[in-house]
Amino acid sequence: MDCALINNLFLLHLLLFEVKFQLTLSFWTERTLCCISTKPEVNNSYDMSCKLKNGQSILERPKKKALQGNPCTKFVYNIKMKSNNSPMDQVFAQNGGCVSLQKAAKDKKNNKNKRRYAFLFRTGVHDVNVNVGYYTSVMGLGLSPTDTTISAVTCQNGDFDYTAGALDNFWRSAENFYTSPTETWNNDVSMLWAVSQASPLRSVHVNGDLQLYQYNYGCCAGYASGGFLANSVVTGNIYSGSQQQWVTRNTQMGGWQGGVWNMVFVGNTGNVPGTHCSNSGGSPYTTVAFTPTIAEKPFLYLNETSGKYFVIVPSPVYDELGPITEFTFANSKQIDFANVYVAQDTDSVATINSKLSQGLHLLLSPGIYNLTSSIVVTNANTVVLGIGFPTLVSINGNACITINSGIGGIRVAGILLQAGPVQSTTLFQFGTPPSSSRKNTEVRNSVAASNNPSFLYDIFARVGGTNDPSVYQVSTDIMLQINSPNVYVDNTWLWRADHGVSGNVYNEDNPCKVGLQVNGDNVTAYGLFVEHTLTNLVEWNGEYGSTYFYQSEFPYDVTSEYGTDGYVSYRVNNDVTHHAAYGVGAYSYFRDNTVYVNSGFQANLGSSDVGFVNAFTVFLNGNGGINHVVDTEGNSVSSANTLSYLC
Repeated sequence: MDCALINNLFLLHLLLFEVKFQLTLSFWTERTLCCISTKPEVNNSYDMSCKLKNGQSILERPKKKALQGNPCTKFVYNIKMKSNNSPMDQVFAQNGGCVSLQKAAKDKKNNKNKRRYAFLFRTGVHDVNVNVGYYTSVMGLGLSPTDTTISAVTCQNGDFDYTAGALDNFWRSAENFYTSPTETWNNDVSMLWAVSQASPLRSVHVNGDLQLYQYNYGCCAGYASGGFLANSVVTGNIYSGSQQQWVTRNTQMGGWQGGVWNMVFVGNTGNVPGTHCSNSGGSPYTTVAFTPTIAEKPFLYLNETSGKYFVIVPSPVYDELGPITEFTFANSKQIDFANVYVAQDTDSVATINSKLSQGLHLLLSPGIYNLTSSIVVTNANTVVLGIGFPTLVSINGNACITINSGIGGIRVAGILLQAGPVQSTTLFQFGTPPSSSRKNTEVRNSVAASNNPSFLYDIFARVGGTNDPSVYQVSTDIMLQINSPNVYVDNTWLWRADHGVSGNVYNEDNPCKVGLQVNGDNVTAYGLFVEHTLTNLVEWNGEYGSTYFYQSEFPYDVTSEYGTDGYVSYRVNNDVTHHAAYGVGAYSYFRDNTVYVNSGFQANLGSSDVGFVNAFTVFLNGNGGINHVVDTEGNSVSSANTLSYLC
């Protein structure tokens, strides 16, 4: 069965699956949160209709001032399934069927569609095959991945022509489940997860091998440009195959095979490869023994005894080695859903901000949120958790999310930011930006923030892709701006789209200057992906910053002035004296004009505490090239598929 773009499930957005197919499901329509109770009828079909449990939504009517309840106000759909042998497949089939990714990949509109889904599996054993498509999250609801077993969770190549392969397999995720593979991929019984950027695997337990690429036919395996794996157990081998690059954090593995340009390992256990710089005489591995500071991503938990839902917020850990396989009161905080506002994309920004100001946490359900002003987080220790790729669109030149200065313990996870038709300064602003220079006392010296670190997980942004630039443009100056100290970014892809619904992008359309700008101190990125912005892709002005894995592509559509203006992929401010980067790459494809940039990276290497480990540049195709790797060090790349490593 092909990896499905689950894009014909009517308006079904959230489903909760229960063991033995005695299902209790919840879903969001465009306007209503409803519960669906399903039970076998005498004719062996399932009646799926919207009901309340004891007069309340399964996500519990709120208590006291927490006005977040969404009671079901009407019946929405009745879906009939003819047998109970394969409920999920039948849900797909009854609602328009699964679309082959091979077919869908040729339709550029598929990965820009308006539907969003989160499939939440209750604890137990689920004998189903889940094919994960665009804007889809698959999540278990236990405290440990082994609480929820799913037979197969799969993503195949988006196109079986190897030159396309998995290169457009974006915006999907899977987490918190156990699987013991029985299907064969690449001549091996294994789990298949052939993806590119913005498609994380988290807290999974794979009892066997894991394939991160797919071979279909012909000379080569399908190209892939991933990827991110964290806090997981893979008892067998992980095969990277045709993956250009990948970052793996705090994972126990039986072994790792392969590597094209850049494989980065941070805090892993098992048979972890040792560091080897370059892909000559070995595979390109960068291995860091411990993860300096991390708190795993918040997630949903259903207590099967009480029937209550919670948001689990793992505590920060330091110098961490290997995965955390179960979360308890000792290593996490449990937030009752009575203190969580469940937002829908029909909510106004004023409503959402009112709930946040009351001290509630925020769950963003699947949907597209057209924001006329910014969602503002004002209280310390607030959790904003998105499921099913909620997409936040800037409408009036506003930031989509703003975090006030001077507060720590913030967790924001699982969102897609999107530029709108009015140019914005930024899409995500964390803290107050410096007024005149980066030496902003409030930003750099907030005691509250430095004693209580904040974390951003799976934060994705795009400028363009969904619009036709000949009709209207979208733009922002900076996709993600971090001004506060002690912020940790755990997987982000910041993308000025090189293609979209109207084809390739030319002439610096849909402008964006910078992907990530860091002005705060002690900011760390695990898994940083930035592509195609029109000045420096990353600007790092804060002290004591660090990056563990970086993948970037220079813009395709700039003129020769881009090079003469001195732009680079990753710029560390000249007066920064403490910075570290591990396994970082800059790729060039100057498609439309001859452009030479001086280097992929610029930093004050003369400082005793600024260092780059295994930095490299790649000439993919096109014109011009990159003269050096870091500053004036490293060889030039100016012909197809040439690389230069600075070891």
